[in-house]
Formats: sequence, structure tokens, C-alpha cells
Amino acid sequence: MCNHDHPLFQKKEKESKDERTVHDQEHLLWNRRSFIQALGLVGGGSMMLGSHTVSATKPSPLSVALAESENDHILVIIRLEGGNDGLNTIVPVYDYASYANLRPTIRHQQSDLLNLNADFAIPNYMNALESVWGDGNMKVVHGVGYPQQNLSHFRSTDIWASTADTYEEPTGWWGRYFEDLYPDYLINLPEIPPAVQIGNVGNLIFDGNNNNYAFTVANLEQLQNVAENGTLHDVVNIPDCVYGDKLLFMRATANTTFLYAETIHDAYTAASNNADYGEGDLGQQLSAVARLIKGGLGTKVYMVSLGSFDTHANQPERHQELLQDLSNSIKAFYEDLAVSGMDDKVLGMTISEFGRRPYENGSDGTDHGAASPVMLFGAGLNGSGFVGEHPDINEWDANDNLIPTNDFRDVYNSVLTNWFCLDPSVINTILLNQSYEILDLGIECQTLSTNDFSNVNRFSHVPVYKNNTVYLEMNVPSAGRGTIVLYDLVGREIGTIANQLFFEGRHSIDIKEAIGKRLSFGQYIYRISLGGQHYSKSLMIK
Repeated sequence: MCNHDHPLFQKKEKESKDERTVHDQEHLLWNRRSFIQALGLVGGGSMMLGSHTVSATKPSPLSVALAESENDHILVIIRLEGGNDGLNTIVPVYDYASYANLRPTIRHQQSDLLNLNADFAIPNYMNALESVWGDGNMKVVHGVGYPQQNLSHFRSTDIWASTADTYEEPTGWWGRYFEDLYPDYLINLPEIPPAVQIGNVGNLIFDGNNNNYAFTVANLEQLQNVAENGTLHDVVNIPDCVYGDKLLFMRATANTTFLYAETIHDAYTAASNNADYGEGDLGQQLSAVARLIKGGLGTKVYMVSLGSFDTHANQPERHQELLQDLSNSIKAFYEDLAVSGMDDKVLGMTISEFGRRPYENGSDGTDHGAASPVMLFGAGLNGSGFVGEHPDINEWDANDNLIPTNDFRDVYNSVLTNWFCLDPSVINTILLNQSYEILDLGIECQTLSTNDFSNVNRFSHVPVYKNNTVYLEMNVPSAGRGTIVLYDLVGREIGTIANQLFFEGRHSIDIKEAIGKRLSFGQYIYRISLGGQHYSKSLMIK
């Protein structure tokens, strides 16, 4: 019988204390990175030129193909921040004795479980999901993770966002998609925000190389202010002084611009909620998302956040509170969408940076682990069920973690392929040219695009910093006349960098020399017009 006097638990309790010391240091780093973003300045690069109207550009062949392959489906990513304990969420009753032996204090009693089938159950306080499961609107993917699980919140969150687990990739999987879809995003914003993100400050899932493609607010209060009033930051009543210039810069680079604020306001006020979401954090976020969807905003991807699931101590009470919020909110969200007939168009998907250890620690909690379930919701799933094999709870890796049986990128690949109907070559770009499995999630694309993306000429451009200046380096696939114009962050034209014939091949232009006048230190935007296409990106003058 396992108990806290056993040598295993004494050894693990010491390891748990050491781990928490590192854990606290990591959170300090994470908070420093998120500080500016928490002020509402997330996704700054995309939003400055809302007052600088430029006529719509001719889209690139790739962006046309991407747009044509899109359907009316929507994805809502629900981030269970902090690392959700999968064994106490989806309980393996097929081996209840082993489960209970590993968790003598924090286990669920069998009498407190609701069986989803003969092998797996949920705690009775998640009873709101019982009807979701019974209606055929829930899938559970077992044992999701990746090889050599990183146990850092900060790093593992980036891995789930970027899909790169062996090196540090600065872009996110949705950021790469939107970067190809909107190559001139900085100058010509799409009419609707490509993504809406509530919380999750510091997350790079919507980051491209130089821009964040989500309308991001640090909290629900900011989103409600925008949705109800159509504004967040005042960029009109600014004092005429140096302080005013700096204030204008900060507000103009905030992610909540008048352009998208008004669009979100219109969608929000065009709809109402038709379900009881309660007072939980996630419920309130999803109620706002439901209004935006029902109000016709048109955004394809939303991300909301619930946490913290970092339950090192006193887990039973905190975990119950969080899972009740999740369960009640999901039920209300789909009841709300069903009123407008949109419950089969919206796929909900939980993600969490990692799971927890299979055994409890000495503080009535669990420490950072590996494999954990991903849950999917929606009437488009065509039936409830389990996907893949559950990890063997008695077989651990070298760090005493459950061994993943499904890669999280398999889940992404399946959603991109069968929910959004994207061409495999597009998905290769999104998933960094790595191949992953397609899981049977119960969804199947009926309108998969057959466009050949391999023949699209790819024009590339990037600012390079060297020799105390910044160079614009371009790879031109075919000769043509082009212009390059530099703007400041409020849309004022600074000058022309180039207006010439560009021959095929690589070009390097010294920005400071080409402008021919002194430039203040700070961030700028350049716009390239070449061969009927338009591209924009930000750069720094240092």
C-alpha cells in the first residue's frame, strides 16, 4: 500500500521542493516578458496604420489559394494554463487500483465518478459535460505530448505555440498561416481581425516573423470595454509635447485600434447570449466569444484562457473549481451557439503546456509532468469517443512522467486538414515542414483544396542589423520595377527607400543611406511594391 511514510514519497517530496524553487524563478522570468503585454500593448505591430488608408492591394497567388480553401469553420482554443492534471480529469477506471495507489490523498473515489464508458470517467463535479458527451459532441485524445517533454511552463508553452520542440522558433503555428494569407498586413489590415485572443499574455501562437495577428486583450474587462464602447485607448486627446508624442506612440502601438475596436463593437452589439454562463472566468470569456461569433465578426480563430492549473499543493479544491468552470462554460457555450444554428461550425479544443506526474507529491498536489488529454467539443465532431491509446500509468520515462501516446502536432494537423480543409503543402509550412499523423477526430473535410502551392514564386524580405545600421535584404525571383517606402508608426510617410528596376537575385539596401536624412531611433514600417504585389514589415532604427 502506498502512503506518505513510504521512501518513495519522502524522496519525491524533497524533489518537489527543489522543483518548486526553480518553478518560482521561472515565473519571475515569465512575468518580466509579459509585463508590457499585460498593459494592453500586445500585438502592437499590426495596428498602427489604421488611420492611414491605402487602397486594397492585389493579393498574392498564395493568399488567393489560401482564401479559396477556407470554409466557414471556427476554432476556439481553450488554454488550460499551468499544466492540467489529466489523470484527475479523465480518470482511467480500467486500472483504478493503480491510479488510487499512486494518489492515496488526491484520488477521486469511485463513487464520485461519472463513467463515460467502461474504461474512463470524469469526476461528478464535471457533470455538465455528461450531456455534452451524451449528445455526441465531445472527443478525448489520450496521452497528448511530445518527445523529451520540457517541464518549464515558459518553454513548453512556446513549444505548443510554435510546434518546434528541438530549437527556439520565434513564430507560432497560426502566425505563420496568417503571415502567408496577409503579406501586406501592416499597411492593409483585413476588414476583420484574423484572430481574437483574451489573456495568454506572452503567448506566441499568433506571432509571425514581425507581427502578431491577433486582436489581443490582456483580460476580459478590456475586451468588454472595446465591445461595448468601440474604443480602448484615446489617441485624439493627446498633449502637444514630448510626453504626448510618447503617449501617442504607446497607444497607437496598442493592439486595440479604432479600426478593429469598432468592428468588434458592431459584432458584439448585434448579438446577445442565450445561455447561463455563470460567474466563472472561462464562462465570461466564452460568453463574449459567442456574441462575437453570432454577431458575424467572421474571425476564424479565438483563444481564451483558464488557470492556473499549476496545482503543486492543495490540488483537489483548486482543480475542482477550474474543471467545474470548464465544464459549465462549455455546455453553456454550445447551448448558446445552437440557438443560432452555429454549434456545428465551431470546434472547441483544450491545450495545456504539459500534464502532471502520475503520483501525488507531499503537498496534496502534483508536479510538472508530460502526457495529458486534449478535449474537443462541438456538434461537428459527429459523435463522442476516445482517440488513441491511453498511456500506461505504471510505465514512466526517466523523469517519472507518463509517456505520450499522441503528438500534439498530430492534433493540429488533423484540425488543419479536416476542419479547415487546408492543402497539405500549406499545412507543411504551418507545421515547419514536418510530417504528422491525421487522427480520427470524427471530422472529415468535404471541400479540400487542390491548389498547387509548390509553383508559387516566393519573394522574401528581411531587415538585417549590422555595422551600426539596418539593411533591407530581398530575394527577387524575377526582374521588375519596384518601390520601397518608409513610414513611422502613425502612418506618416518618411521617405522613399528605392524606386527602381530590381533584377532577379539578392539585393541589400542600407536604409539610413537610402533615406538620406537623419532618422530618430525607434520602430518604423517599410512597404515594398513589386510586380503588382505588396509586402510590409517593421524594422528598428538603432
